[in-house]
Parts: sequence; C-alpha cells; structure tokens
Amino acid sequence: MIKEFMLMGLLTAILLAIGFVVGWVFGNPEGVMLIALFIAAAMNILAYFHSDKIVLKMTGAKLVSEDEAPELYAIVERVAMRAGLPKPKVAIIDTPVPNAFATGRNPRNAVVAVTTGLLRHLSRSEVEAVIGHEMAHIKHRDILISAMAATIAGAIAYLAMIGRFSIWFADEDRGEASLLALLAGILAPIAAVLVQAAISREREFKADERGAKITGKPLALASALEKIEAVVSRGYTIRANPATSSLWIVNPIRGDALYELFSTHPPTWKRVERLRRLARQLMGS
Repeated sequence: MIKEFMLMGLLTAILLAIGFVVGWVFGNPEGVMLIALFIAAAMNILAYFHSDKIVLKMTGAKLVSEDEAPELYAIVERVAMRAGLPKPKVAIIDTPVPNAFATGRNPRNAVVAVTTGLLRHLSRSEVEAVIGHEMAHIKHRDILISAMAATIAGAIAYLAMIGRFSIWFADEDRGEASLLALLAGILAPIAAVLVQAAISREREFKADERGAKITGKPLALASALEKIEAVVSRGYTIRANPATSSLWIVNPIRGDALYELFSTHPPTWKRVERLRRLARQLMGS
C-alpha cells in the first residue's frame, strides 16, 4: 500500500510539474491545471460508471445465462461465496486463446469474463484458481484504483498536448518557457505511462496472492498462468482493443525488449515463483 501511495503521489507530482510549466507559458499555471484536470475527470467518471459495458464491447465478450454455462456459473458462485462477494455476471469471449478478466465499478456491478480457450485448455481446478484471481480484483476494487490513476494520467495527457503546441502561441519573452513546455509535453506522458504500469503490476501481484488464498489453490493458479503464458508467448493474440490489456490475467499484447518496463503485468515467471512460495507457506502452516 505504501508503494502504491508513493506511485500515486508520483503521478500527482508529474501533473503538478507539467501544469506549472505549461501554465507558465500562458501566465496562469493554476487555471491551466484546473481545466485539464476537470476535463480528464469528467471523461474518466463517465468511463468508470459504464466500464463494464465499454469493456465487454471492446473485448467481444458476451454475457451468458446459467443455462448456457452451468459449470462455469457453479465455479463462479462457489468462489464468490468464499470471497464474501455477491455473484458477478458471467461473460464468455469466443477465442481459442486462454485468458480472463474482471470489470465493473464495484462488487455489485462486477462481470467476470473468460475465453472459450480457457475453458477448453485448463482443468476445472485451474479455472477455479483463475476465477479466484479475478474475484480478488473485484474485492480489492482495482477498477476504482485504475480509474483514479487514469484520471491523473488523462490530465497529464491534456497538459502535454497543450505543452507541445504552446511554442506556437507563446510571447517572445516566454520563449524559454515554451521550449521547456515542449520538452515536458513529450516526456511527461511517457513517465505517466511508466507509473501507471507500475501500479497495475502491483495490483496483479496482490490479486494472485488474495485469489490463491480465496480458493486455496496457489499451485493451480501457477499452472494456469504458465499455460496461458505458453500460448501468448507463441504469438497467439486476442482480437481486443490494446487499451484493455491491463484487465486480462495475462497481458495478451506483447511488444519488444522494452515490454517488461512498459507492461501492465509482472513477468509470469515472477508470479509463478511467488505462488509456489505461497503454497509452501500455506502447507507449512
């Protein structure tokens, strides 16, 4: 929690810094910062309250009834009961690539989605462990934390855009300020993305741990992660908007050598290592 507060504080510091620089160009630092923050907050509040519908559409997930997926519903209901949560809605994505995610602004509006590939390639115990991970995200209210980070990062993006164009509108006596604003407009969004990714990685570690404790199956979750990673690392991807990459239990979008630095997920081998260590601790107790 301390690390997450520090990361959120760093995001806020980036916002204040670029707001001051851009505001300096126009002679009104406070006004520019407040306008950008208001616009970003309005957009993210709208997305927050409709996140479940937006994400389902972006991923191609379809809500299913209990009659359509009785076994999956039974698993979700059992894990929700163990987690002390209301039973969420259930959705399925028709793709051979195994993966899963959870969305919704709070436990009463949550949705757990899995792919047909997950149901086909993972054992019942592994599916239950994956559902436990997603229930942990719901219990931790990770969507709220992501929305808070996105609000600040959104404001940074708006200020960065103003900073990049401010050089064309600055007075002659503010030339140095406009050049500094241009530089900040390029670097600040990159820094914001790095901090957002770090926050997301911390949430994944916590969801692994809490999910494993909910189901009592850390080794099953480790095995599930390895199976999903094996498919994703072979280049099989899900046809979904890259903006949803942070939601999936294993990031289906892969990049170059900078992947780990910018990734919203920790390396799978680190997650597996932690889960195996947790399994030994649980057996010892």
